[in-house]
Amino acid sequence: MGRAAEILGVTPGFLRGLDAAKLFVPQRSAGGHRRYSRYQLRLARRARDLVDEGTALEAACRIIILEDQLAEAERINAQLQRRIDQAPERD
Repeated sequence: MGRAAEILGVTPGFLRGLDAAKLFVPQRSAGGHRRYSRYQLRLARRARDLVDEGTALEAACRIIILEDQLAEAERINAQLQRRIDQAPERD
């Protein structure tokens, strides 16, 4: 956790707050240390940016979750649109 906090320029308490807010749940090492994926670090960086802009931590986490859901919905929509475009026309 300390290294992740250092990379992001935040405190370990900030990362614990993201965990408590359920933005993500880091994996744990055999010794119980938190292990963050690159994706989780990107989310944490986005949260830090929002908090730095004056957004409350809980609100920042909700914004990030909604952004992630929107991106997934757009990905699914594009996939379905490609299927429609490739389907043979029906008379």
